[in-house]
Amino acid sequence: MDKTSRFALFAKQTSRLSGRPVSFMLALLLVVVWLVSGPMFGFSDTWQLVINTGTTIITFLMVFLIQNTQNRDAEAVQLKLDELIRAQQGAHNALLSLEELDDEELERIRNIYERLATAARHRMQRGKSDTGVINVALTPPSGGDEEGDPQRRR
Repeated sequence: MDKTSRFALFAKQTSRLSGRPVSFMLALLLVVVWLVSGPMFGFSDTWQLVINTGTTIITFLMVFLIQNTQNRDAEAVQLKLDELIRAQQGAHNALLSLEELDDEELERIRNIYERLATAARHRMQRGKSDTGVINVALTPPSGGDEEGDPQRRR
């Protein structure tokens, strides 16, 4: 197992453990013990520094672990969605890997689907079906389909 895999496994396990109720209860118990110990230490600056330093260090490290886990989960969800789009007859393969597009292109495509949703709601209000396949031009014409693509849609 390489270093990246070890870190990913460590991050995933730590994220799972830190999200459990028992972890919250332990953290709460630690804070209560710290509060109760205040009078013993005269609520000194050192007493306050202990909790501040401890929570800052833990928070700082947890941000990286949780972000790693979130990134991996988001990537897995995107790949699953891409596969569902690719495998669905009539779906637009142009929607694969949308997360890689720039903000303007995403906004343009979102607007297309927003208009489709509005039109479908209007059809429903008139008692008509809101389902069906509507040909949506997601990308400007580029001169035709890729000839070698076995998943090519028409």
